Amino acid sequence: MEFLCLVTLAIFVVFTSFLISKIRKLLKPIKAPTLDLDEYWGPGKKSDYKENTEVVKYEISFPDETIETLKNDLKKTIKLQTPLEGIGFEYGFNTVYLQKVINYWRDEYLPKWKEREAFLRKWPHFTTNIQGLRIHYIHTRYEDPPKGKKVFPVLLLHGWPGSVREFYDLIPLLVENADSKYAFEVVVPSLPGYGWSEGAAKPGLSTTEMAIIFRNLMMRLGYRKFFVQGGDWGSLIGSNIATLFPEAVLGYHSNMCGANRFRSMIKKTIASFYPKPFVPEGYEDFFFPQSEKFKYLIEETGYLHIQATKPDTIGSALMNNPVGLAAYILEKFSTWTNKDYRKLSDGGLAKKFTLDALLDNIMIYYLTNSITTSQRLYAESFTARARALQLDRVQTIVPTGCARFKHDLSHELDWTLKDKYTNLIHSTYHKDGGHFAAFELPKVLYKDFIDFVDKVVKLDNL
Repeated sequence: MEFLCLVTLAIFVVFTSFLISKIRKLLKPIKAPTLDLDEYWGPGKKSDYKENTEVVKYEISFPDETIETLKNDLKKTIKLQTPLEGIGFEYGFNTVYLQKVINYWRDEYLPKWKEREAFLRKWPHFTTNIQGLRIHYIHTRYEDPPKGKKVFPVLLLHGWPGSVREFYDLIPLLVENADSKYAFEVVVPSLPGYGWSEGAAKPGLSTTEMAIIFRNLMMRLGYRKFFVQGGDWGSLIGSNIATLFPEAVLGYHSNMCGANRFRSMIKKTIASFYPKPFVPEGYEDFFFPQSEKFKYLIEETGYLHIQATKPDTIGSALMNNPVGLAAYILEKFSTWTNKDYRKLSDGGLAKKFTLDALLDNIMIYYLTNSITTSQRLYAESFTARARALQLDRVQTIVPTGCARFKHDLSHELDWTLKDKYTNLIHSTYHKDGGHFAAFELPKVLYKDFIDFVDKVVKLDNL
């Protein structure tokens, strides 16, 4: 009996030691993976491809016939299902309000399309070929740098279902703000497969590979060191640029900071029982109760599971279907801006945005036929190949800033972020705003970004 007890104890000790070693391994940071900085994503063989590095001025213009086709599609009799009594956006886009959006799109927005098209051309647009793909971007550059100001390049990155349109009210603040001691040369690319940027012809183009493309874009434009700002997918792509190419990044600022390491999950669980040491007073509801936050994420991420598994199926249902496309995309601008807007019959869309601005974004997806290719990013970023890179475990050493807007989909504690971002120098909370900060509250996001830049300048004596 005594021998049996000793054997059991020995097995327990060995198992416990093995478990501890595995946990330590999971908690330990790892080195950045070695990646192909010239991986080819275009059609056919790489050996048949010769990259044209020329930067070409791009003029946004669509044929009148295309707009007339859209107008005729919106004129077709559509028998939308009547919403349930007393329901706003809880079941998705309210069809009564959807009909109003369709009417406005057809009768008021499209008749002034030339005006909207001119607005989209407000900033200089360019294309260039990188790794087999035509990459589109907005680029402002000073011929005569403003006197008395420090000038920095900044890369602005959007996500889904957004576009470069999200930044149209932020760009002038960065470029033209006379009250700031900083000025910025702004680069705003369309993600590959979004808008005017070509989608990959081969599988595997995840946020990691997009980070390489955009780093290569900035190098081509002559920017050896630059700031990065992003939300949604732009946040993850920006994080990957800062992680993989720290020598090129002056600072990384995000309005959707994430930390998905195993250690982070443990810390969040601990903090949920006793948040006081980990959350600034008055901001506990950004993070807790966790059960409520988790419930919200489950309710709002059905689209993610579809797009991460069958992007081409849902893409086929939405392409050449303007009504479906508008409902699918605009619903996100309601519930991701404020979850309580689900209770409203108009989804609260008019509270934060104009219909013209929202329809500009829809038009970019519709006219470039990019809904399917945009959704493939979900499928590519949740593969075994993408997970194997374990970039969450690679520490990011560049100066990092995190701006939290209360109604965003999720938030991270500084306690967890510092495991990933070892140089987190800026952490803020905003009691208004949601997921689309640049689109919704550009002045607030601008000020937050400038405060971050100021800290980086002082820290690194720029």
